[in-house]
Amino acid sequence: MNWKNRRVLVTGGCSFIGSSLVDALVDRGARVRVVDDLSSGKMENLRDLIEDGRVQFVEADLRKPGVAEKAIDGMSVVFHLAADHGGRGYVDLHQAACSVNLLLDGLVFRAAHKAGVDKVVYASSGCVYPNHIQTDPNKILYLTEEMVGPHFDADNMYGWAKLMAEMTLQAYYKEWGMKSACCRYFTVYGPRGVENHAVIAMIARAFTRQDPFIVWGTGEQIRNWTYIDDIVSGTILAAEKIDDGRAVNLGTMERIKVMDAVREILCTFGHAPRIELHPEMPTGPLNRVADNSLAKELLGWEPQVMFNDGLQRTIQWYVAAKKEEEVAGRLEAILTER
Repeated sequence: MNWKNRRVLVTGGCSFIGSSLVDALVDRGARVRVVDDLSSGKMENLRDLIEDGRVQFVEADLRKPGVAEKAIDGMSVVFHLAADHGGRGYVDLHQAACSVNLLLDGLVFRAAHKAGVDKVVYASSGCVYPNHIQTDPNKILYLTEEMVGPHFDADNMYGWAKLMAEMTLQAYYKEWGMKSACCRYFTVYGPRGVENHAVIAMIARAFTRQDPFIVWGTGEQIRNWTYIDDIVSGTILAAEKIDDGRAVNLGTMERIKVMDAVREILCTFGHAPRIELHPEMPTGPLNRVADNSLAKELLGWEPQVMFNDGLQRTIQWYVAAKKEEEVAGRLEAILTER
């Protein structure tokens, strides 16, 4: 796919992932429109591109009548990242809010089909995978795409909405021929990340010299945090190489224990607090790691940034971008909000 002068819409384009995707598309010569209601996205993520006229920005709520149709009019490719979402604290505690994604996704997909776009690329999630197979952190488990199927057991309302969106796009392709791709993101981190996600939250706690240093869960949870640049490159490759609505994992295969990440972050900051575990807090599945073999096969994609490297890049960004007193004043509130 040649991106030069291609008209592209990014919904939720002022968000952490969305704005990073916009940067990459602009670099490839695409003519990008962003629609975002700024409920969690930040204008400053794209301010220079908007002010320079390289990105068209529309502040609007895609759930309102007619907004999706206007946003998609004239577009060739739609990257749909807009969602009611947050970190683990948010998706566990705000089920009704996350249910709105069912409406949002349906409106965007219907408008894309009616407009005759060339392709829709959907930001899905590792939350579509069955909870019951992710309960043992001591088991060596890599989640493959075909593990999503009967009996379905998605992660909270957020995961169910992502699953329904994937199935909708596959039905649109089968019955109406609308081309699409679904990218299952696994625990994304990096510059522009928000403190309601685990890596940024841990960095924020160290940055503010928290003592005791609070860790949600037992610290034994296994994750595969994936750096933002790798997520963006995989998303664009999916747009270029997948047509039939199939889902593909975008994640590393590094198995990182939460407590090991905590220790690496504390070491980097030279901070040695007492660690206080809070197993009663939202933690999600205990063993969530992607198998990225299909992405290698279909997209020629594999992660280029390993966790320790990406973590150091993220810490450098965070320290340069943030003020300690401002972070300390809002950290506890944002952990469970957008």
